[in-house]
Amino acid sequence: RKLRLTEVGQAYYERCRQIMQEFAEAEEAIMQLQSEPTGLLRITSSIEFGQLFLGNVVGSFVRRYPKVQIEVELTTRVVDPLEEGVDIAIQRGHPQDSSLVARSMLISPRQLFASPSYLEEFGVPERPEELSRHRCIQTLDEEGRRWHFQEPSISVAVEQAITVNNITFAREAALAGAGIINVPAFIAEPHVEQGELRRVLENCQLPSTELYALYPSRRFQVMKVKAFLDYMMEQLELRLNAGVEPEDDPLVKLPPT
Repeated sequence: RKLRLTEVGQAYYERCRQIMQEFAEAEEAIMQLQSEPTGLLRITSSIEFGQLFLGNVVGSFVRRYPKVQIEVELTTRVVDPLEEGVDIAIQRGHPQDSSLVARSMLISPRQLFASPSYLEEFGVPERPEELSRHRCIQTLDEEGRRWHFQEPSISVAVEQAITVNNITFAREAALAGAGIINVPAFIAEPHVEQGELRRVLENCQLPSTELYALYPSRRFQVMKVKAFLDYMMEQLELRLNAGVEPEDDPLVKLPPT
């Protein structure tokens, strides 16, 4: 049997949640008078972003603000900050929930990559259509068994040699010569510079990956949330495009402010 709230029960629940939010906002209005952020900050993030960047950012943030304690969960699931009491959820795609604020963090173009050993054995595809004859490594953030290109406008069915829900795992498999990957450019470009991976169909354009920081909408933005988001954006700009020359396309584009 499934238990459901009655109409009266649902209205009661919604009113209680509203009262709790108003209480939290009143408390935060008082805390804004403090000179620095304090308290527990709960963050969830995709595993890849957490492993590659978030650990360093969190570590340096708590050194700057020692009165903040941070709890981080790295996960593949979609987290609802309101339902789970999370301050910031970092994930792909714009949410539909109007009770959440979505702050665009970064936009990264996607690119195909493969190891030199794979391309030597199986050849270099010259057109997207040729991917159907290649071994490809699929990540579960992609739609079905097809790779979609914006330029040229085409959708190609690919043979999935490996399917995985983690893009750093996919990158490691590509480094071992297992096939071609379709990932955000910043994931693989360091290995291109070291000669371990090569770009494939470099002149073709794939949809970009956009990452958002989601947090509950409040009349007063919690000081610790604002401080962390501002600091993270500052660090992303410094770290992700480090070493990129002005005339080069950045691996990650920050959203317009």
